[in-house]
Amino acid sequence: MKQFRRRTRICILSLLFLSVCAPILLLYESKGFIEDLSSFKGRRELLNLNLVKQEEGGGLREPILNVYRDVNFDPLVSSGSPDLGVKSDEPDENNDITKRNEGDTDAKGNNGQSQDEKIMLTSGIKGEVGHATLVHDQDVQPQARRVMDKKIKEMKDQLIRAKAYLNFALPAGNTHLIKELRLRIKELERAMGDVGKDSDLSRRAFQRMRAMENSLQKAARIYPDCSSMVKKLRAMTNNAEELVRVQKEQESFLVQLAGRTTPKGLHCLSMRLTAEYFALNPEERKLPSNPDVHDSNLHHFVVFSDNVLACSVVVDSTVSAAMDPGKIVFHVVTDSLNFAAISMWFILHPPKHALIQIHNMDNFDWFSTKYDPPNTNGHDSQDPRYTSTLNLLRFYLPDIFPVLNKIVLLDHDVVVQKDLTRLWRVNMMGKVNGAVKTCQGHDPSFRRVDLLLNLSDPMVGKRFSNKACVWAFGVNVFDLQEWRKRNLTNVYNQYLQLGKNKPMWKAGSLPLGWMTFYNQTTGLDQKCHVHGLGYHSGIKQEDIENAAVIHYDGVMKPWLDIGIEKYKTYWRKHVQFNHPYLQQCNIT
Repeated sequence: MKQFRRRTRICILSLLFLSVCAPILLLYESKGFIEDLSSFKGRRELLNLNLVKQEEGGGLREPILNVYRDVNFDPLVSSGSPDLGVKSDEPDENNDITKRNEGDTDAKGNNGQSQDEKIMLTSGIKGEVGHATLVHDQDVQPQARRVMDKKIKEMKDQLIRAKAYLNFALPAGNTHLIKELRLRIKELERAMGDVGKDSDLSRRAFQRMRAMENSLQKAARIYPDCSSMVKKLRAMTNNAEELVRVQKEQESFLVQLAGRTTPKGLHCLSMRLTAEYFALNPEERKLPSNPDVHDSNLHHFVVFSDNVLACSVVVDSTVSAAMDPGKIVFHVVTDSLNFAAISMWFILHPPKHALIQIHNMDNFDWFSTKYDPPNTNGHDSQDPRYTSTLNLLRFYLPDIFPVLNKIVLLDHDVVVQKDLTRLWRVNMMGKVNGAVKTCQGHDPSFRRVDLLLNLSDPMVGKRFSNKACVWAFGVNVFDLQEWRKRNLTNVYNQYLQLGKNKPMWKAGSLPLGWMTFYNQTTGLDQKCHVHGLGYHSGIKQEDIENAAVIHYDGVMKPWLDIGIEKYKTYWRKHVQFNHPYLQQCNIT
């Protein structure tokens, strides 16, 4: 008799819940919280029947697995979540076994299956028709990976509803319900944890889910006002969207700030090397002199940098990958602030077999008369793209190396993986600059010309085409003889002067390079230079392994904490972490 009364109470409560909250569920459906109302109702009835069975058994048990694999729930799975890219308005015959069986039966008994066999298929029992069930599972499995598991999604829906009721409830009244909902939210969140699949949920999670459902039914009886609930949910949605927007802005600002800031470890390393440099006698502060550093028959590389650790990686990786390092000459151009630290590093660790020369830009005789700083009006005066002299000295290469005919420019955020001797055999076809071009819009490194050049300006729009292939600095072969013949440094200065009077470009040295070397650039092999490792996390490992040079262009440099972790391995293997100074400065 007691069991009969208990069943009667549960059935009455279920009917009351459905009659009162059906409008709420329809509104939820319109807001994207529940995809299929009929499936939701059926699922609630099955849960209630399950509770009756558990009470008869005298304890809480995990729901029967067949209930959650019932094909009637397939529309809920196939509709998916819009942010997962699964279209809900497309029919999927493979996800509805019952419809497929009915169609097969109508087709003049091709299947020849009885009603009992259909039931066996629907419930997942494997008998003589087990093969058909297996085929269905194989059809559904790829789509199931693209959508969220049903139980996980139910639990998240419960959390959203519970938080809505908490915001909807008045603090003065129904304190017992408020405490109960808060407790249920904590319990369910703790039970879910970071689980992403139904199969990983514990029995406790299912128990917490059922307890939450009971609490939500109580809340639905106490607060049956659907219009107020809709307003509250809409306000919660707007608040969440605003919070996401603010957090994205903060993230962007902090990433840019971290990219511009020198890490404490690198600052410590530079200070220690500088102190060690000035502790030497004046005659000991110079690298071994060699007249071959000006020999135009050797392979000359230049790096502009104020980062001692980055310079060491570029030099070490280039020399390690070279088949004949004795032909390599490295020229490192830096400022007076970092000249001592970089010089001291290469005094302690000279490259094997290769030659190296450190240049202080303040010692260039022509620097004060020829160099013209860019105009930073309208730009952030702290942004190194506009203020770094080292970033713009690349346009004065013929003045820095007056006796050289060809040179390869490497950015200080690259790692060389293969021998670069072939760059000296590239047919420049009368052009000045050799670089890897990106002409395809699907390429992650592709940048449209109109995004960095102001093509609305009549002079700019007339001279430059928006359909031109773009290229990037990082690995560039420069024919200095052709550069001098075409007087491209003067062209650069002319564009620089025009840019001071009116906005012509939008970011640093790259647009200036496009304008200066427009129609003066020849394409290199795509495998020569793979860039994007400082901002794009989807580069194929095969492309990285096959590249001669990989480039960490972007904000997320490999020596920063914000760097993309999976790409740091290629850079770290050229860092001498066992060096005493690196250990003392906690560079790991």
